[in-house]
Amino acid sequence: MPRTGQQPPAADIDERRWQSVLAHDAAADGSFVYSVATTGVYCRPSCAARRPLRRNVRFHATCADAEAAGFRPCRRCKPSAEGHRAENAAKIAAACRTIEEAETAPSLAALAHAAGMSRFHFHRLFKSVTGITPKSYATAVRDKRMREALRAAPTVTDAIYEAGFASSGRFYDGAARKLGMQPRQFCSGGPDMQIRFAIAQSSLGLTLVAATAKGICAIFLGEDPATLEEELRRRFPRAEITGDDAGLRGLLTRAIAAIEKPRKAAALPLDLQGTPFQQQVWAALRDIPPGETTTYGEIARRIGRPQAVRAVGAACGANPVAIAVPCHRVVGSSGKLTGYRWGVERKRSLIAREGK
Repeated sequence: MPRTGQQPPAADIDERRWQSVLAHDAAADGSFVYSVATTGVYCRPSCAARRPLRRNVRFHATCADAEAAGFRPCRRCKPSAEGHRAENAAKIAAACRTIEEAETAPSLAALAHAAGMSRFHFHRLFKSVTGITPKSYATAVRDKRMREALRAAPTVTDAIYEAGFASSGRFYDGAARKLGMQPRQFCSGGPDMQIRFAIAQSSLGLTLVAATAKGICAIFLGEDPATLEEELRRRFPRAEITGDDAGLRGLLTRAIAAIEKPRKAAALPLDLQGTPFQQQVWAALRDIPPGETTTYGEIARRIGRPQAVRAVGAACGANPVAIAVPCHRVVGSSGKLTGYRWGVERKRSLIAREGK
């Protein structure tokens, strides 16, 4: 293994490049090109041409280097064409628009054909650009339609077909899990939900704790009690929300203890409501011990979505349960404190006291 600060041996670099060629890795395009002595051409790593023999392959940092060595660009993958990455990005953007505008999700084969790619290459490129698969993107689009349709349609049945579901059975399969409540509850703002809340002072300002019968569904931090209550009612517009200082005294005390003495705080019972992706991110956040920080990129890798860094950031921003789901322990790739729903100064304070 190379010592710290040294470049890895050229043989190791070439081996990694060769593995990218074998995998037709679109993510490696732009980092190098390879030439084939028997054909006299050079290609992108993602080129779909017949696999060459390793002994005939050389690697070049740039197209200019390959051409200086006497090789000509491949007519199939066009490695010297400017804007290839932008072209691929445009194709994926067009595929996303096709998915968004279609009444039913297009097949992988149809999307790949429209992009002029094989199914395998399109699937790989789509995931490298968006961070998720075409199927997951189509599911997310339909879930978004479902939420919008439930808010606007006069009945759940109308919403089912407006969202693009072929049958009510497919709609109800997992609907409660995706919505965080039953469809009829979501449609009318959660009218059957009973939420109690209490507000108390902590060293970070006012702390609102709200809970259902299952557990805490919100912990908000702020300066104005009316604003905190308004935010809670906006999140659950038709739930039955009542103040209950006495009934929630125990949970409120434990939540404030998690703020003041995070290393000694006990776990809080939670009733988290969010999309499957958000739930996945929030679960990863809860695995970060007090006194430690990580990056959005690392969280994305932990949940198996290394390209979904921005989506991870959005899930952190949507976290409704401050402290208990410690999104304050996530920092930028440089270690710099980034945005925090409850204010960067609170984030800095929480990280500092957890490090003691």
